[in-house]
Amino acid sequence: MIDLRSDTVTRPTPAMLEAMIAAPLGDDVWGDDPTVNTFQANLAEQAGKEAALLFLAARKVT
Repeated sequence: MIDLRSDTVTRPTPAMLEAMIAAPLGDDVWGDDPTVNTFQANLAEQAGKEAALLFLAARKVT
């Protein structure tokens, strides 16, 4: 049976688990996360700017 209630109940596949284990880690607050750094560098390049910052915001919709 497939459970489509929420992605929070989805079980990761073995490939997903391997990707999580192999993912490079770092603290984005201190500028040590290579994934965030690469993403921001790509954004800056696409925007023609020397730097870019990623700001995430969340808002609960009621």
